[in-house]
Amino acid sequence: MSRVLPLSLLLSAVLAAPAAQAAPTPITIEQAMADPDWIGPPVEKAWWSWNSQQVEYQLKRNGSPVRDTFRQPIAGGVAAQVADDQRGSLDVADPVYDRSRTRSAFVRNGDVFVRDLRSGALTQLTRSNERASGVNFAADNGVIWRVGQNWFHWTAASGVQQVASLKAEKDPSTPPKADVLRDQQLRTLETLRRDREQREALKDQDQRWRQADPTRAPGPVFLGADVEIVDSVLSPDLGHLIVTTKPKDFDDGRGGKMPLYVTESGYEETEDTRQRVGRNGFEPHTLWFVDVRSGKAEKLSLSSLPGIGTDPLAELRRKAGKDALKGDRSVQVMSDFMGGGIRWSADGQQAAVMLRANDNKDRWIVSVAAADGRVQNRHRLTDNAWINWGFNDFGWMADGRTLWLLSEESGFSHLYTQAGGGKPQALTSGKWETSAPVLSADGKGFYFLCNQQAPHDYEVCAVDTAARQVRELTSLNGVEDFSLSPDGQQLLVRYSGAYLPAQLAVVPSTGAGQARVLTDTRTAGYKARQWIQPKLVAVPSKHGAGVVWAKYYEPENKEPGKKYPIVMFVHGAGYLQNVHQRYPAYFREQMFHNLLVQKGYIVLDMDYRGSEGYGRDWRTAIYRNMGHPELEDYKDGLDWLVDTQQGDRDHAGIYGGSYGGFMTFMALFRSPGTFKAGAALRPVVDWHQYNHGYTSNILNTPDIDPEAYRVSSPIEYAQNLQDNLLIAHGMMDDNVFFQDSVNLTQRLIELHKDNWSIAPYPLERHGYVRADSWLDQYKRILKLFEQNLK
Repeated sequence: MSRVLPLSLLLSAVLAAPAAQAAPTPITIEQAMADPDWIGPPVEKAWWSWNSQQVEYQLKRNGSPVRDTFRQPIAGGVAAQVADDQRGSLDVADPVYDRSRTRSAFVRNGDVFVRDLRSGALTQLTRSNERASGVNFAADNGVIWRVGQNWFHWTAASGVQQVASLKAEKDPSTPPKADVLRDQQLRTLETLRRDREQREALKDQDQRWRQADPTRAPGPVFLGADVEIVDSVLSPDLGHLIVTTKPKDFDDGRGGKMPLYVTESGYEETEDTRQRVGRNGFEPHTLWFVDVRSGKAEKLSLSSLPGIGTDPLAELRRKAGKDALKGDRSVQVMSDFMGGGIRWSADGQQAAVMLRANDNKDRWIVSVAAADGRVQNRHRLTDNAWINWGFNDFGWMADGRTLWLLSEESGFSHLYTQAGGGKPQALTSGKWETSAPVLSADGKGFYFLCNQQAPHDYEVCAVDTAARQVRELTSLNGVEDFSLSPDGQQLLVRYSGAYLPAQLAVVPSTGAGQARVLTDTRTAGYKARQWIQPKLVAVPSKHGAGVVWAKYYEPENKEPGKKYPIVMFVHGAGYLQNVHQRYPAYFREQMFHNLLVQKGYIVLDMDYRGSEGYGRDWRTAIYRNMGHPELEDYKDGLDWLVDTQQGDRDHAGIYGGSYGGFMTFMALFRSPGTFKAGAALRPVVDWHQYNHGYTSNILNTPDIDPEAYRVSSPIEYAQNLQDNLLIAHGMMDDNVFFQDSVNLTQRLIELHKDNWSIAPYPLERHGYVRADSWLDQYKRILKLFEQNLK
């Protein structure tokens, strides 16, 4: 399955220039769309073992959804599958370390463990069917974690003790509201009055006993019956909690009901699905500061945050006949999934919280002092378009006073430190992006992903906080992610190539020495094939974008004077990068492009404006105007193919899925005649139908920005269709609803259009999982192009 290979040997096979290779191996449509097991499984995730001498990783089993775990020594040898009865010895990805980095703590299968990194001794702290989370080391070298909203603390001396319990309930000790009748009853009936006094005396006694008895757990903290608890984080000194709540039973709007037609029962069924954009938006969050020892909980005011009382959408509201917002804007604590969240300093003296305005225009990092709960703004990032949902990592340096953070304030994501209320100091800079930072073991620097040399070249870089000199530590071209070894001396790097699914290599954390490749999981049949290496080209823009990076596929030897039919591919997600040296998410499409070249086409795949990897302005160029700058980029790509690559302007086609399907519509509907055929797969037809989290960033909401939705929705331009269109859509798609394509079908019928067809896939969701569906869809796409572009 894997063995240690010299890096130069593997890369020479994977990354060699096309001129040095044999002719590409012909590919059939059946092979390209087959179950990808024939390629070999990528290394999906990997992590270090405790001793820094071996790594563990998961691979999908051939012909099955089951994943197996393997253990690979980094010094050499064959990987061994971890037997079922040995899974209790496994480590996990992303453990937390104590200050001396001699112990790690982690959650595995919902239980909490501590590992001694000197001896390997493993101590299990919990064994329960309830799942723990939030594990961390306490200031006293113990371990803290949460189960539900109950916080626990462990030391070797005292064992496990409950530290705090949060309840979204009314405090039963809260005095009842004033009531004239009750007051009359208690004033006139002595027995009722005496009974109440005795009940109160018993409750007071129980409270005093609880506070005085060190063997008892503290009583619960009641936050009220009108909230739901979203998150809570305990300080390492066990003294305080920062808690996030949202309103109970928040109305997030009417959800959809998706019909299911092919079912095990044989009857039609429905499935509840998401809400549409603008139904009610994000629920507002409230921050609480809880004193664990006294049980006192108080809401934190955010009114001091710069700009929180200003409505950035006031002018759009005015045009829509609405009043500007009054008071503070609502916010959410950014989730750990987005890189945000709540971070306590190691000594528990202050917490940092990342907040995002619910109108998407601002991001704040605030500190909360443990001494008095005082909120201080530490950093504000604002954007007239929208704050990125990525590049939001932050945390504390070892001194517990200095923050580190990612910010796009320069126009590109870079790494900063910020002390107190001072100005952030940049550790990285330039027209490239820093992402996924990891603090070094000694706390004096960072490792991170960078595309410093070119937008498509991803490596692991390092920077020292004192010298601020960025160094590239790898030369793998397609680094996916990495992790620092427990001893801090090595990096486990997951990397890939154009035709190389993700593999593992180990690199010294100093960058000195050659990388050791650990895995090559490709099948022999796949490795034996020769592929067309996509050329990474910079297409000149005639619309102010500078250059647009693209992947270009062409025959090895084009005939002089011959014009070649053109196919242009549009990647999905909008904010996604496909022009890079990694293994593409669109690996089937890449094989299809090989097939198209075999059949005499040339193919261009562009990172149009809005794509990831090119900075803030590239990302926000589509604000309130989706489908317009991107189409300009594709028309520039068409011009480049015609002017420099023997492309045939009169025989050009376009296709893509999801956002790529949306762009196929915009190309055919807004520039009729430019592309003679287009295939729109799982396409967005009308942005009114899409979700809130994605759409409101780019187009605001329909009630205050109807013009943005009008100019950005393909259904508004359907009357212009004159070229040949294929629509293909999974009927169980709970991301882009099949209803989108049904609505367009009706619109095209009303417009008396007859040059289109639709292919529904009853058992597919947004990402197809069945090889027969892939094959059927791409046979139709190939037929569309063969009939109309030649």
